[in-house]
Amino acid sequence: MLPTYLKKCYLCTSILRKMIDAFEIRSKTVAYYSLGCKLNFAETSTIGNELAMLGIRKSRQGEEADFCIINTCSVTELADKKSRQMIRRIRKSHPNAYLIVTGCYAQLQPKKVAKIEGVDLVLGIEQKKDISKYVQEIVERQQKPASMIITSPVKDVKTFVPSCSAEDRTRHFLKVQDGCDYFCTYCTIPLARGQSRNGAIADIVRQAEQVVKNGGKEIVLTGVNIGDFGKSTQEQFIDLLKALDKVNGIERFRISSIEPNLITDEIISFVAESHRFMPHFHIPLQSGSDAVLRLMHRRYDTTLFRQKTEMIKKMIPEAFIGVDIIIGTRGETDELFSECKSFVEKIPFSRLLVFSYSERPATQALHITPAIPPEIKHERSKQLLDLSEKRWRSFYDSHSGKTARTLFEHTRKGKFMFGFTENYVKTEIAFHKSHCNSICTIRMNGWNEDKTALKADIIIDEDGK
Repeated sequence: MLPTYLKKCYLCTSILRKMIDAFEIRSKTVAYYSLGCKLNFAETSTIGNELAMLGIRKSRQGEEADFCIINTCSVTELADKKSRQMIRRIRKSHPNAYLIVTGCYAQLQPKKVAKIEGVDLVLGIEQKKDISKYVQEIVERQQKPASMIITSPVKDVKTFVPSCSAEDRTRHFLKVQDGCDYFCTYCTIPLARGQSRNGAIADIVRQAEQVVKNGGKEIVLTGVNIGDFGKSTQEQFIDLLKALDKVNGIERFRISSIEPNLITDEIISFVAESHRFMPHFHIPLQSGSDAVLRLMHRRYDTTLFRQKTEMIKKMIPEAFIGVDIIIGTRGETDELFSECKSFVEKIPFSRLLVFSYSERPATQALHITPAIPPEIKHERSKQLLDLSEKRWRSFYDSHSGKTARTLFEHTRKGKFMFGFTENYVKTEIAFHKSHCNSICTIRMNGWNEDKTALKADIIIDEDGK
């Protein structure tokens, strides 16, 4: 048994050690970098909040950080390339920082990531939630450990980590679901993010209530396959929407990309009647050819897609409908692309998001022939982008002279600031700080100078600013 004076000495040393560790942590700074989807940005924001609670300060612009956390994307070959470029660029800007790389690229290609000069720690999707623990251990160790890879097999990726990010406090991205069980032939996301899982409705509602306390007015629901919500809690997506619709203080909710086969008639009817869920849909079509959809292993056909978009327009005539298209997938012959374009011309979309097919390792699409040459992909992409531009400008032209409720953001360009109407028309007014994060009734008056938004005059500042 230790003498009393030794016990006291040991206790004092232990307390002093903890005080030194706490001081060490609070003297550290961190820089954050995210690529890819809004889900990544939401998760990075959550990591930042956790490190801030430890006392680690976000580095200022131009300041060299002690830690750099890079949340990567791997949805395309270009995304992989951008991830590598970002890591190298960050190493040059922060030569003495401890570099932690996580995200989909880190999960799918951890050894490749670890070989990039300057990378100290590679964390998989399941380990992303524990970044604050790893940072704390590194600080307490007081020396830079050898580079490490810590990942889990994708079959073991089962944890749902709640996340929410703010975009200048105006628009918040709230993660409600993660992972995907669909395994489309061109996609690696299930290999990177694991099986479909989600948070509980009660927990998500509490997060939305916290957004209200933080001054947020708009929430975008995000996930990998959000219409599949409920797999891990035996709940339904429509019930989540109804619960969030009752959260006082949130003026607007938007549903991010949702699969057409998961847009039920009940969801469309609900959005049509709700004052808080905006008339704005983002629906992945991927191809307007049924033969290509079968090659992709998509779970719907063009008939269902057309029915859903036409129902939206019938029930919500002013709705904005964004549609994803992938062109140049393996097996997409000239004839099948013509089918795709012909179909797209007939559906009531507002804007297309056009992507060129990118070869992804370990996907079933690699076994499909023929492969499409890059120059043909480029030409097909141009055709659909031209179609998208005409339809988008026509949608905006139809709003000139009309009034609408717009939430103005902190974003500014020179003497102007921008906002979005309920149905996602971008508007421009003269900058005034009091209008930031404010909802106003405006009248739209034709295109702005660079043809990116409609000019607007404020009729009523509903927030009384």
